[in-house]
Amino acid sequence: MTGKKLIISALVLALVQIGFLSWIIAGRAAILRNGKEVLLKVQPVDPRDLLRGDYISLNNNISRIPVKLIVNLPQGKFSSDDTAIVVRLKKGSDGYWQPTAAWFGKAPVPAGADEADIAGHVGGGWGLSDPEATIAPDYGIDRFYLPEGEGMAIQDDMRVRPFGIKLALASDGTAQIKALMDGDKTLFEEPLY
Repeated sequence: MTGKKLIISALVLALVQIGFLSWIIAGRAAILRNGKEVLLKVQPVDPRDLLRGDYISLNNNISRIPVKLIVNLPQGKFSSDDTAIVVRLKKGSDGYWQPTAAWFGKAPVPAGADEADIAGHVGGGWGLSDPEATIAPDYGIDRFYLPEGEGMAIQDDMRVRPFGIKLALASDGTAQIKALMDGDKTLFEEPLY
């Protein structure tokens, strides 16, 4: 009887693990498939991870947000640990989306048809009293992995002409990188699964 219980327990545990991984993958794929597309300018930082291969660390045009864009500054004039932030984006004349406003917590009104909200987190300790200061939200879109041997060539190209990332944004502001763009040309597209 103990052997059967052990086998049943192992099967149940395996099914739970497979179900959890499937749920994560399906959620990411749903954002990539159905999310609102946004294009951001990027600049290279470092193209290699010894364990995962070539990547581009992305410093984009929403990596630093001016404090003056934050509509609801907290009383203490410092961000707390892991403060949620929503940044409102609007498409510019050059095709790249730019930040127009930001809120700690949630946006008070939904984004308009020509706008999009991206959700992130701000680590603790950012001073907010100087309106000329900036903060660095983490949106979870700071790396794009590339095929082996492609990172250095793309990093060099990024220094001489504009590159961007196409994002897919879920209705709650969660972002997934959909593609790496070289001007209007798609270099690498992220697969759904």
